[in-house]
Amino acid sequence: MKSLVLAEKPSVARDLAKVLGCTSKKKHYIEGPQYIITWALGHLIELKMPEDYDHKYKTWKMEDLPIIPEKMELKVIKQTFPQYKGIEQLAKRNDIKDLIIATDAGREGELVARWIIKKIRWKKPVKRLWISSYTDRAVKEGFRQLKPAKQYDALYQSAVCRAEADWLIGLNVTRALTTKFDDPLSAGRVQTPTLGMIIKQEKEIQSFVPKEYWTVHIRAGSLEAEWENRGEKRIFSKEKAQGIVDKAASQEAVIKAVDRKEKSEQQPLPYDLTELQRDANRRFGFSAKKTSNVLQGLYEYHKVVTYPRTDSRYLTTDLTATMADRLQALRAAYKDEVQPVLKQKVKVLAPRVFNNQKVTDHHAIIPTEQPVRLGDLSPDEMKLFDLIAKRFLTLFYPAYKYETLRVTVEASGETFLAKETTVIEEGFKVLTKQQDTERNVKSLQHLKPGQKIKIEGSRLQDHLTEAPPRFTESDLLARMEKYGLGTPATRADIIEKLLSSQVIDRVDNRLFPTPKGKQLIDLVNDELKSPELTAKWEAELEAIAREKGNPDQFLQNIRKQTKRLVNEVKTSDKSYKAHNITGTKCPECSSLMKEIKGRDGRVLVCSNRECNFRRRKDPKLSNRRCPQCHKKVEIHKGKAGMYFQCRPCNLVEKAENRKKAVNKREERQLLKKYSNDESFGNSLADALKAAMKDDK
Repeated sequence: MKSLVLAEKPSVARDLAKVLGCTSKKKHYIEGPQYIITWALGHLIELKMPEDYDHKYKTWKMEDLPIIPEKMELKVIKQTFPQYKGIEQLAKRNDIKDLIIATDAGREGELVARWIIKKIRWKKPVKRLWISSYTDRAVKEGFRQLKPAKQYDALYQSAVCRAEADWLIGLNVTRALTTKFDDPLSAGRVQTPTLGMIIKQEKEIQSFVPKEYWTVHIRAGSLEAEWENRGEKRIFSKEKAQGIVDKAASQEAVIKAVDRKEKSEQQPLPYDLTELQRDANRRFGFSAKKTSNVLQGLYEYHKVVTYPRTDSRYLTTDLTATMADRLQALRAAYKDEVQPVLKQKVKVLAPRVFNNQKVTDHHAIIPTEQPVRLGDLSPDEMKLFDLIAKRFLTLFYPAYKYETLRVTVEASGETFLAKETTVIEEGFKVLTKQQDTERNVKSLQHLKPGQKIKIEGSRLQDHLTEAPPRFTESDLLARMEKYGLGTPATRADIIEKLLSSQVIDRVDNRLFPTPKGKQLIDLVNDELKSPELTAKWEAELEAIAREKGNPDQFLQNIRKQTKRLVNEVKTSDKSYKAHNITGTKCPECSSLMKEIKGRDGRVLVCSNRECNFRRRKDPKLSNRRCPQCHKKVEIHKGKAGMYFQCRPCNLVEKAENRKKAVNKREERQLLKKYSNDESFGNSLADALKAAMKDDK
């Protein structure tokens, strides 16, 4: 008898097959002596759409809302139906004794597997593989310690509640807004409060009025000090500031106090997903989505980092025994950094990182025991892995120690302050080279209390108060985390959804609302804008996953809320004006066209939702680069055929007819056609030569 193993992706299935000795590859599975490994393609099953319950819902009408099925039903996703049928056929085999869930060890991974199991009506035992990395060692250990699937029933219930809540509220409010105001307007329990935070920041920026202020500075030998009064350095009266400058000029000052304090900065904890996304955004300008995608490759393909979608920055105590192996895996790539640690017998100098109570489903993201070859990584993968590896290595280095020196100076009754920091021990900061070289300058060390010094110069410096900056993705992720909006696994997709629905835009790594977004937030129900309410929902979902919440009660409340939110939209007296309507008429229905921003340029689409006409406004960009300015060139079709044009350089180049690449099927046909011809060998190269000769 064999076990049926259900992985989330084909790539993971191949990795499991290699470890479990499965070598017989079929279209929908890989079979071995003990295991048959099959896979989903992400989700194979989804909640039915309104038109699946009743065909009339295919047309969006306000009178049909809210759509609240008595029981939410599942359906097979059309695009992945063949793979589902393959799993369904496997489930009927008599030589299979049980099923092992090997999808991602998290809420969504649990949902992927459970919906498939439910749809195929599986009746045999179910076990769960729960691992944090896909190294051979982790997989073997995980299969030795399989858990009963029942242990994760609460996690599945939480996932179902999340999916149904998003369907009920998101779908109904989106349909209500779209039909009421006759424009595609999307709303949801996480995306709407996230948009609200961006717009609130924008309002603060727009209402900001800069104010002029001044600071006063004095110089006495090596001492540079700044005026300060009870922690305030800014002076909003120029006359007052000038008066202080005049009083201090060429006066004798007295050192009132010299305060020395030794301080230390603890090693930073390893990354969770949100902190890594924020750091990658700050340092490399990566979007949250890009970080997630690159990280998934490091985890799934290269197997050099642990499970990525974690919300914990701590490690479990059982990982202590694996630290030496993880360091050995880094040794080749980080020889200079690892060597001192190995000499100290792999001692973790930040023991607070081991805390079982602060680890939920998965521990922090750290390197695995798989040896890393930096040459195998892409430039983006290398950047991200370097962050993770060096953050991990800081655990084995001492704390950063420094001394702060605070000198208080009094001149003509006014107080001035000078500060200096001196490094005592670089500690973990030697890894990232973040220490400030100026900290080693000991310019104030000779000063003593009561000492008199001559002021050699005083000056006034003017400034303007600055408006709060627009959010970067790093800032927005921090706010989302603070209010509990979404999970580490979903926040990147929420930001991308806001961008794709054109309610926010991204310019130079800063996010700002579009005219559509500003109008939408005014139309949406106040209740749905509140980050506190959405955070409450997320807390309830987390409680359900921990067996401390009631899923039935949660969904009952969501249904009541859906009715209330839709009714508010129906009775709303607010107005909306599409900001992107053009004067161009649709050639099919004569409605005015709207201009939208697509991935590769602007597109004109018909404003009539029942008409699907669309056409490109901007010329299509090709992947070819201009030889002069290196920007992507436009591709056009003229009387003489296809040609490329670079607008900035006005360079035009005719497109050459490139030979079409031969696919696998054509390769086999060519081999079959020419393999019996005595004048040619049986190799593919000879077959292709023969085909090219025939074409001539």
